[in-house]
Amino acid sequence: MENLNRRMGTFALTMTGIGSIIGSGWLFGAWKAAKVAGPAAIFAWVIGAFAIMLIGLVYAELGATFPESGGAVRYAQYSHGSLTGFIAGWANWIAIVSVIPIEAEASIQYMSSWPWHWVPSWIHNLYNGSSLTAIGLFFAAILVVIYFLINYWTVQLFARVNTLITVFKLGIPALTALGLIFAGFHPGNFTHFGGFAPNGWASVLTAIATSGVVFAFNGFQSPVNFAGEARNPNKSIPRAVVGSILISAVIYVLLQVALIGGVKPDMLANGWSHLNLKSPFADLALAWGLNWLAIILFADAFVSPSGTGLTYTATTARMVYGMSENGWFPRVFGTVHPFYKVPRRAMWLNLTIGFAFLLMFRGWGQLAGVISVATLVSYVTGPVAVMSLRKTAPNLARPLKLASMKFLAPVAFMVASLILYWAKWPLTGEVIFVMLVGLPMFLYYQGKDGWVGFSKSLKSGSWLVAYMFYMMLISYLGSSKFGGINVIPYGWDMVVVALSSLVFYAWGTRSGWRTKQVDETQEWLEKANTAQDGTTQSL
Repeated sequence: MENLNRRMGTFALTMTGIGSIIGSGWLFGAWKAAKVAGPAAIFAWVIGAFAIMLIGLVYAELGATFPESGGAVRYAQYSHGSLTGFIAGWANWIAIVSVIPIEAEASIQYMSSWPWHWVPSWIHNLYNGSSLTAIGLFFAAILVVIYFLINYWTVQLFARVNTLITVFKLGIPALTALGLIFAGFHPGNFTHFGGFAPNGWASVLTAIATSGVVFAFNGFQSPVNFAGEARNPNKSIPRAVVGSILISAVIYVLLQVALIGGVKPDMLANGWSHLNLKSPFADLALAWGLNWLAIILFADAFVSPSGTGLTYTATTARMVYGMSENGWFPRVFGTVHPFYKVPRRAMWLNLTIGFAFLLMFRGWGQLAGVISVATLVSYVTGPVAVMSLRKTAPNLARPLKLASMKFLAPVAFMVASLILYWAKWPLTGEVIFVMLVGLPMFLYYQGKDGWVGFSKSLKSGSWLVAYMFYMMLISYLGSSKFGGINVIPYGWDMVVVALSSLVFYAWGTRSGWRTKQVDETQEWLEKANTAQDGTTQSL
């Protein structure tokens, strides 16, 4: 198995989770959600936090059971074999690795709106209102390289830098919310200008999937991906997952309330959907004469996204490491540096992919929805994997075993499916199609292995392939409120998705089998525990 340093405690892991969650999402998410759902966007964050908490508890049990780096891309492989594992890992990796350039883009986008007279004129040419310019992309690329270098030598340097950044950026969002609330809060904004839900409650659901809510909370996976480097993963992983989600949820709801009440009424003359803010919270701070807060926000526009960029640079390297261990990527990316104990070759691969995404998607808003949908495809495999493993590997040591998982797992699967549907056609179809495009790589590596176990993996993974095609179809046939052709009317469409998702959940949990990876992991854990006990006794 792996040979990584196990030095991260609960606090460092929680800071890693918060550092991933509170990135560029807080700088843009509240504004994007308000444009889509108006004041009712508050409920988008509440519902989103609840949904991610359900999924997070599933991954917490899996992370404690399999304390390995890059674990989030391995669980479906352990429960259902190579096909399911590849699709889940591919979707997760594509979603997470693209966050690195997005965080850099967010910093540069805020930088382009610096209002001070001493700022060189070329600064304002970094962003043209919809995408980064060539010089903007250059500076974003420099930030990506900085994220890379900080992670290149040791996980200890990463943990120290990330904890320092996270402590700083926890205070700035809270200060921003309180500053705007005390400077000028308009309660009338919550009921005027079209009412509390000017675009209907369907828009609240869509905001969860497309306005950065799922994108923002996605960082809960970071503590799970660092399970292999945790001192006491059995306790620290679930605590870090739950703690980071709860703390971040409180901050996001507070920010959404502050933005809705802090907008000057004249800015809403044309309604919430036409609320145009280049640097949302900084623009509001300047509008209220809070120049000191604007300065802090422009500084934090580097700190918050950079903290997330640092975290994702580290975690994506562990994901590639995990996929290489699963046999989907060349083995060369599964090596760990003998001295620094970090997967350096995997980091080089992610750096290259990050540059490619930087060139293809040149603005923060262009990828937030895409990343969220891709992530949801991988989320649905977690609930199926955790319950399937309870059946196929009942004797596997489970330091964290929730008695309510029989209820939580199907509900988590259902909620993830609903959010995937709420993302609206054609986005759902486009992203699911991209997920299926990766299958030729899977077939290539299966062929190299002589198609060993392919028929079993194909049978075991057929539920996920069928599920993806079904979600494309139901999204197309669904109500017009979610972009469909209205064959299934609004209201009934969500009932159909919810009930049919339980059918796929049942199919998936019954399709699992005890793979060789489970036996190998169990053997490795037993040896590790025996060695640890022997060391303790000798001391």
